[in-house]
Amino acid sequence: MSTFKAPAVSAKLKSRVKQSTAAAALVVATLTGFEGVRYVAYKDSVGIPTICMGETKNVRMGMTATPAECDKALIERANEFAAGVESCVPSAKDMPVERYAAHVSLAYNIGTSAYCKSSIARLTNAGDVRGGCNAFLLYVKAGGITLKGLVNRRNEERRMCLKGL
Repeated sequence: MSTFKAPAVSAKLKSRVKQSTAAAALVVATLTGFEGVRYVAYKDSVGIPTICMGETKNVRMGMTATPAECDKALIERANEFAAGVESCVPSAKDMPVERYAAHVSLAYNIGTSAYCKSSIARLTNAGDVRGGCNAFLLYVKAGGITLKGLVNRRNEERRMCLKGL
């Protein structure tokens, strides 16, 4: 068995996750709540090797991880995805923390590229924040199949996104 090592992330990335304790705490709590924690690699719902709190980068079946390795990977990758969100949706830097956590959670789940191409990013950038929040409900499929877990996750992300509107 090989041991998991947290993916290296550029030290230059400084998203709100690295700059704000409140943002970091809510993003980490949100991701952990949705992803759960597993210390032995497993295949996710579409067959991708996964470990820790949904980490897929450089993961191979048979890997194991410690709680400290998983915690480190989560904060580093959350920062990476948050920086991606802030890059393609500049208003994310000033969003209420709940909305910000919802956007980062989605990007963490579907990938930065898919997030940046999403109707959520497009609508938010166009100033239709409510429409962007409602569009979370469109992203409930994995491998072409609607998954109850994704439906639940997107409903909660949408609720967080709409808070205060």
